[in-house]
Amino acid sequence: MTIKNDQDFKQALSQLSMAQQRRLAAQFIDSVVQLNSEPVIARALKIIRAEVYSENDSEEIYKQIKSLAVKTYTACGDDADWSSQAAHFVVTATKACLTPLKFLDNKNNLAWKCAMQTRMARNCELIESDNNSIDNEAQKQYAITNDFLT
Repeated sequence: MTIKNDQDFKQALSQLSMAQQRRLAAQFIDSVVQLNSEPVIARALKIIRAEVYSENDSEEIYKQIKSLAVKTYTACGDDADWSSQAAHFVVTATKACLTPLKFLDNKNNLAWKCAMQTRMARNCELIESDNNSIDNEAQKQYAITNDFLT
């Protein structure tokens, strides 16, 4: 199956295990990580990629990311600072990727949530730069997912 639209994309993501969702979501974050230079994001991605990590490691980094999400949300302010908004969405994508199992149910797909947050980050970058040459993040995600599934 080749992913060509969000319906195909959601269907493919729904077939993944939680570990696979996290690994794929980390790849989505990689696509926009340059929009936020906070070191905790790199540490979070390292933990996700390790695949074998303690519950304590996971919960600790999740708490740090959650705290950073609050901080970056507050920093965005009312001035529509698009760079700050983009940085915030990178953090919220990372938070989605790290969501502990106890906060998830069958209706939640963390890879989908992460994908939407990274798209928002890219949209903010697009608005800030007024650059039409920035790639379509949804199309990138389809390609990343197609590669992941093969």
